[in-house]
Amino acid sequence: MTDKVKLSKNAEKVMELVEQMTVLELNDLVKALEDKFGVVAAPAMMVGAMPAAGAVAATEGEAAAEEEQTEFDVILTDAGANKIAVIKAVREINQALGLVEAKNLVESAPKPVLEGAKKDDAQEAKKKLEGAGAKVELK
Repeated sequence: MTDKVKLSKNAEKVMELVEQMTVLELNDLVKALEDKFGVVAAPAMMVGAMPAAGAVAATEGEAAAEEEQTEFDVILTDAGANKIAVIKAVREINQALGLVEAKNLVESAPKPVLEGAKKDDAQEAKKKLEGAGAKVELK
């Protein structure tokens, strides 16, 4: 801050004491002030601004209430040795693909096989592909 704030004598004394404190002492002081006065020493957020790292998780126990991911992408990371079986599995999973498209997808891994799939569908697709010898990731 470039503007000087005019402080009372008592506030100036407090500032002098604060300037002499270690970081740990300041941390303890902030916690004590929060407990005593029921406030939170967090910077005010601007509307539309991204929250600081950890700020969201620290607020009102939201860390425990994080939403579970509902949509998954099934990513073929490696076709493995048995490409024919993997191509068949890809065509079973994504019936919109023809033989040529499925072959090209398998040969150009890593590529998504399914996008925005429900958890159960994504896990079933992963199981099929792994059963055919492919390596798969869910994202």
